[in-house]
Amino acid sequence: MGRKRKGRDISGWLVVDKPAGITSNAVVNKVRWAFNAKKAGHAGTLDPAATGVLAVALGEATKTVPYITDALKAYDFTIRFGAATNTDDAEGEVIARSDLRPTDEEIAAALPGFTGEIMQVPPRFSAVKIDGERAYALSRAGEDVELAARPLWVEELTLLERPDPDHAMLRMVCGKGGYVRAIARDLGEALGCLGHVSELRRIWSGPFDADEGVSMEEIERLARSPEIDALLRPLEEGLADLPELRCTPEGAARLRNGNPGMVITSDAEYGDEAWASLDGKAVAIGIYKAGELHPTRVFQH
Repeated sequence: MGRKRKGRDISGWLVVDKPAGITSNAVVNKVRWAFNAKKAGHAGTLDPAATGVLAVALGEATKTVPYITDALKAYDFTIRFGAATNTDDAEGEVIARSDLRPTDEEIAAALPGFTGEIMQVPPRFSAVKIDGERAYALSRAGEDVELAARPLWVEELTLLERPDPDHAMLRMVCGKGGYVRAIARDLGEALGCLGHVSELRRIWSGPFDADEGVSMEEIERLARSPEIDALLRPLEEGLADLPELRCTPEGAARLRNGNPGMVITSDAEYGDEAWASLDGKAVAIGIYKAGELHPTRVFQH
């Protein structure tokens, strides 16, 4: 018999404005402790040096994590031209240098090649698994890591500012699994001048904005106090990209037991993934078929 997990049954999303110098897992652990929550997880890792939106799910909200992970995300980042590093960011060792610097026009002309459906090779220092081992662990051990290219949807890649010849500030909006470090590396190679990320900030992730994020200082200040619960956002916000279907109390009872339940459709079509609500609270996620939702995930409030 497994040990009973300690903590409160509390559910919702906390949008953290992650500072530089801390891992995403360390943020999740701090949030779980601060709320004394039984369960917590995040929707998309940020590198330790990166800042911005880290969406942390507590309790039943962890069942909605895949919908934030799969959603579009936006990053503002700065490329440092003239040097390639082994980590593709400023944390790594310089492995090659170039005296060339691109013009604004050359940068703008290269960006369309990195938009739409592209193939991207993740950084060698990344969390991608190779035969069950993390690529960064193998790289740190001195092994020669070969990573396969994988598809990535890049919705937008634009030049925001050119503060000096050595740097360019860009914005990227992309789908799941995108590495900004790889974009900087590949853009530097395409321009013939090399490059790496010197600063990175995730400005939004799905429905969550960095401007609405809570600082680690605020989390620590309110930790284990009754006031901290006011920082939580409803778990339903994690379902913003799915159609919402209302159900009756009878339908909700069937859904919570894992059975198909009757729903009142909105704009869902047969076969769509959707979520059912009762009095504004999520009951289940599932597949809509002929007036019923066939549940794949059930929420216990």
